[in-house]
Amino acid sequence: MYKRILLKLSGESLKGNQGSVVDPATCGWIAEAICEIYHLKVQIGIVVGGGNIFRGNLAADFGFARTPADHVGMLSTAVNGLILAQVLRTKGCKVCVMSALNLGGIVELYHWDRARHVLDQGRIVIFVGGTGNPYFTTDTTAAMRASEMDAEVLLKATKVNGIYDKDPMKHADAVKYDRLTFREVLTRRLNVMDPAAVVLCCENHIPIYVFNPFVAGALQASIHRQGGGTEVVRENDE
Repeated sequence: MYKRILLKLSGESLKGNQGSVVDPATCGWIAEAICEIYHLKVQIGIVVGGGNIFRGNLAADFGFARTPADHVGMLSTAVNGLILAQVLRTKGCKVCVMSALNLGGIVELYHWDRARHVLDQGRIVIFVGGTGNPYFTTDTTAAMRASEMDAEVLLKATKVNGIYDKDPMKHADAVKYDRLTFREVLTRRLNVMDPAAVVLCCENHIPIYVFNPFVAGALQASIHRQGGGTEVVRENDE
């Protein structure tokens, strides 16, 4: 069983199917799954996106520059992180939210050594604010935090149960992969995460496991390495 993980959640995963920005029932489902592995004494870091509220690449639609748009996106991750933290606390989990942006009085400022100490104490750490810089995705943030925390795996939650050769939501004949190398993900342009995040995980020997968090028991199965999703590894780790 993995002992320390980094879980990457998209902002959209908090929306559910209700059309709201954040759906309480959906947040509750995700929090329950996280609590299950929390009570198994797994050390859990979480990076949450902000796409359900605002994405930096919407800058052109609003007619303003990418940099301030990314700032809005980073603040959106803080909103999602605070909500998820509160839901987890109502279920008995101890949680610390850390931000790469200085949001004094609301969220603790991120420091890698402090975050590792908090994980060792048995608390969940939710990382928000992205990397603290524009032009970097929360996928890259997840790869950075996984590297800094010495996570054993980066668990990437998606709407489907792994990586396919094409979008299974649009193509009935899409083929699912059980295991891929980092090189294959990049050369085949499978787009499960941005290339910078994939390279960072490869360089730091952190496997990526892609799964659907809305399948009952999928998160717990992932930490027990029981399959069901898609694992991405270095060639010499196969």
